Amino acid sequence: MATLTTRVLDQYNGIAVKGMVVSLEAYGEEEPIATLHTNVCGELEDVLLQDGSGGHYRLVYHVRDYFLGQGVDCPLFDQIPVELTLSRGTSEVIVLLVSPWGYNIHRDSRSRHGSRVPARR
Repeated sequence: MATLTTRVLDQYNGIAVKGMVVSLEAYGEEEPIATLHTNVCGELEDVLLQDGSGGHYRLVYHVRDYFLGQGVDCPLFDQIPVELTLSRGTSEVIVLLVSPWGYNIHRDSRSRHGSRVPARR
């Protein structure tokens, strides 16, 4: 079964992102499978996808509201969609490094194939 979660870091302010809305959609679907908020560590309190069978998905990061709340007058991005494919049996942690004018996405080293996302201690 596939498992997916994310972490968001604010490169502009040098902090973890608290309160950003992140949603997960099955590719081609309009209704989200899950919609969660990041916590003080920039992580989600729950996983976006637990025991999924794999397949094509879209993560959507709602960045505009976050940066407006940080006092940025005109952030470039409203939402950042990330389309990905999960294989059966993978546990992925996707990291978004974001500023008001750019971003970078990568798979976290905690991602593993064939096991669950480890609990943070």
